[in-house]
Amino acid sequence: MEQAQTSVQPSIRLEIRPPERTRWDLLSLGEVMLRLDPGEGRIASTRSFRVWEGGGEYNVARGLRRCFGLRTSVATSLVDNPAGRLVEDLILQGGVDTSHIRWVGFDGVGREARNGMYFMERGFGVRPGLGMMDRGHTAIAQLRPGQIDWNDIFGSEGVRWFHTGGIMAALSEDATEVVREAMEAAGRHGSVISFDANYRPSLWKARGGRKRSVEINRSLLPMVDVFFGHEGDVAAELGESSERPAWHGLESFRLMAGRVQNEFPNLKVIATTIRQPRSASRNGWGAFAYACGDAGKQGDALAGLQFDDLEILDRVGGGDSFAAGLIYGLLTQRGLAWALNCGVAHGALAMTTPGDASMVTLAEVERLMLGTAAGTLR
Repeated sequence: MEQAQTSVQPSIRLEIRPPERTRWDLLSLGEVMLRLDPGEGRIASTRSFRVWEGGGEYNVARGLRRCFGLRTSVATSLVDNPAGRLVEDLILQGGVDTSHIRWVGFDGVGREARNGMYFMERGFGVRPGLGMMDRGHTAIAQLRPGQIDWNDIFGSEGVRWFHTGGIMAALSEDATEVVREAMEAAGRHGSVISFDANYRPSLWKARGGRKRSVEINRSLLPMVDVFFGHEGDVAAELGESSERPAWHGLESFRLMAGRVQNEFPNLKVIATTIRQPRSASRNGWGAFAYACGDAGKQGDALAGLQFDDLEILDRVGGGDSFAAGLIYGLLTQRGLAWALNCGVAHGALAMTTPGDASMVTLAEVERLMLGTAAGTLR
């Protein structure tokens, strides 16, 4: 593990509501699915699956609750049947509030609406991981504007930070407009808004691919304060490519983030993880962050902790855990450098356990941030 390349502590233009005036530190909007995991086996030949809950936006809320002890809730929609109640029970086990789940009736077979699930096969060595989605026609994909009272949530209850992303926005045309509606309400009531672009080719295949996802991102970003993504998420000229640009260092990231800031001067922070796969079970892992400058001024770029050869048990959810750690650092006003390292350490540790969600503690995150060796604790 290498220490961060810079000790810069740039100022951040975030105005965060005080906790005593709000019910929630963070609210996430997104789909929560059942994850079916064959463990060390293969999807096509297993005789048993381990069940988890998971979803890009939800994973952030769970990490902030379980690892960092914050008050979090998730806005989602589920079909009211045993599978939906299993998802609810798993969410409750994660400590995330369920009062903003919108339940829809079950027709007996799932023709009208169903709960999403996905099968996730962990890779190892030269065999890559394999994920298979089964999330068509789900309850949340059919959620429409006006069905959740956002003014009550952001106004009466109060939310310090609102998080959503490109996965939720990709589910349907209506889902995109629900994201927009929620962002508008969050902005009116003074919540910080973060958006993780999280491009998934399978979700955008029927909606215009990468080009359409970029169009949606660009329409939403004027309302965003903290953007988790990279230039490809906002650059229409990249066409259908879903590849993350290969960063050659901090200066390359600084130039990229500066271009994004120039287009979207409302942004306060831009952050992206950096992965360099050596095999399915060993990755280079790190992240960059950028504190956007005031009107026309260049911002400050930072490099976080860097793991050149990180051993991975289950890489799913690493980026969400990074987002949770960075958000925690910013919510607790530790500064961007601390928040960035917290995100990198939390993401690294989350990938050492199975399932989407973090199973680590704040003490473990802080030890890793300090470079403590992985010896057995007694």
